[in-house]
Amino acid sequence: MPTPKATQIFLAIDTTDLAAATMQAAATDGVIAGIKLGLEFFMAHGPDGVRAVRPPTRPLFLDLKLHDIPNTVAGATRAVTPLQPTLLTVHCAGGGAMLRAALDAAGEMAAKAGIARPRIIGVTVLTSLAEPDLGAVGLQGPIADQARRLAALARNCGLDGVVCSPHEIAALRVECGDGFLLVVPGIRPAWAAAGDQKRVMTPAEAARLGADYLVIGRPITGADDPAAAARRIAAEVVAAAPAA
Repeated sequence: MPTPKATQIFLAIDTTDLAAATMQAAATDGVIAGIKLGLEFFMAHGPDGVRAVRPPTRPLFLDLKLHDIPNTVAGATRAVTPLQPTLLTVHCAGGGAMLRAALDAAGEMAAKAGIARPRIIGVTVLTSLAEPDLGAVGLQGPIADQARRLAALARNCGLDGVVCSPHEIAALRVECGDGFLLVVPGIRPAWAAAGDQKRVMTPAEAARLGADYLVIGRPITGADDPAAAARRIAAEVVAAAPAA
């Protein structure tokens, strides 16, 4: 059985509209823990946009999925570390040297700035991919095996955790241990549409399996009342927690 976790939620803000992003963040403040800003938003607004949307004390998941040669990824990591993200993503497929370069750069820059080091999180297999998609991009399946291989690489390189689909939570908890963070997108309440995610699970199910963080976007941001949707999801996660 998985070790009980105090599962937290990040709101996925996937828009280039600065005003909309600010409103979505504000609507869920005090309801769910943090916000996730990804490549779409960052390319449109950069660091200044991040500062505008995110209050300094609110946890930030900066989901840039860095993937390049080690020197370039190290430089990019140094550049964004002063934004003080709680989590920062890199692609495990970039290889061990790249993963270690990101981790080292984050530590060096955080120490220099006197701030906490971002937790470096490796991306395993995108939740938009299904089994038939792997061969076309040169990956060896099944997805669960590929996710385990990449998670083991991330752990061995010293990363703090990985992004995985909810369907890999149980296997990766066994593979990597309780101290290894599992950040889980592909979360859809039973009352919400799956959209372009192919490997999905409800918030309660993922929380019971031991996810550390759930990443949830459109079921909240696309709702008529985002705050109410956020409260409903947060209540489902709390209800799923084992009794003390």
